[in-house]
Amino acid sequence: MVRSPGILRKPTSAGAATTSWRWTIRTTTPKGDDSMCRNIRPLFNFEPPATDDEIRAASLQFVRKISGFVHPSRANEAAFTEAVDQIASVSRTLLGSLESTAQPKDREVEALKARARSALRFSSAPGSAPGAVDS
Repeated sequence: MVRSPGILRKPTSAGAATTSWRWTIRTTTPKGDDSMCRNIRPLFNFEPPATDDEIRAASLQFVRKISGFVHPSRANEAAFTEAVDQIASVSRTLLGSLESTAQPKDREVEALKARARSALRFSSAPGSAPGAVDS
């Protein structure tokens, strides 16, 4: 069911007796295929610290997500770029001022954990809902 351009409401199987709904925001890549923007990853308390490129990439994804544009039109390009620059600047300030008593996380270890979670999530049989119990 299409609610507005680019936003779909899709049913998901949550069990035999119920059906839940989730919202999916669709974007179009330059190649023309539909895909979600990649997730914005946490950038705080990592060793080595987040780079300017990582902060800018997260800012770009944030602006893409809230604007609904993967690539803005020429009329909106200046506003889009300004928003990315401002969010990157605020993000750098935030990351520089945050404090933590926890040990910094290792990027490689966190990447291995994420791959393991992904493998577990996508290893279920096709068509079965995660967490569903077979009778």
